[in-house]
Amino acid sequence: MAIEASGSVFSALVEWSPALAVGLGQNILISLLAVLIGSLLGLLVGALGLSRFRLMRLPARLWVQLFRNAPWLVLIYFVTYVFPFEVHVGGMYLPFPDWLKVTIGLALPASANVAEIFRGAIASIPATQWEAARSLAFSRRQMFGSIILPQCFKRMLPPWMNLYAVITMGTALASLVGVHDLIDTAQIASNTVNRTGFTVLIYFSVLALFFAYCYPISRLTQRLERRYAFY
Repeated sequence: MAIEASGSVFSALVEWSPALAVGLGQNILISLLAVLIGSLLGLLVGALGLSRFRLMRLPARLWVQLFRNAPWLVLIYFVTYVFPFEVHVGGMYLPFPDWLKVTIGLALPASANVAEIFRGAIASIPATQWEAARSLAFSRRQMFGSIILPQCFKRMLPPWMNLYAVITMGTALASLVGVHDLIDTAQIASNTVNRTGFTVLIYFSVLALFFAYCYPISRLTQRLERRYAFY
């Protein structure tokens, strides 16, 4: 009987595997868009933070401090319930789905972290690089474009990839606001089959799926850190 029960539990997991894969795809989509939006916004905030003008630096620093120290779940709830359910554009009502709101909620702390990664990369450039560029009469734009930024991107890549892995794990919070992702699929499957053994197995599978996706990113990050350690 125990063998039959175990077999039925694994059979149920196989039946739910396509749905779990679709749910994981939703988490990956959210993480990719959140990091993309957060990176673009973070580079802009980071650039403002390096400005010579205090009025431009101050908002950038406030942005970084606010969204680096705000709980992600609070940001997700805030964005979900503050933003409308649909947007009126050109006489049409376009839906504003919850998964997109979660993406924005995760993009906010991502942008603050990217801004700090960018600032740290700039600060890590030796002073001799700046002095050499000035001695060659490079303008500030030429210094950044030809000398500083190419070195910064190499230094930014490992922490940026680590941030992406963290954001991916953070997408597990999406199910709390009704997004049909991997966690939500697992909950539905657990309630449908309604067996303790299956519940343990499916949540172990969720853990394994997140690990299988994030672990290679972590290993690649470590390799890049060793590769660029002496740049």
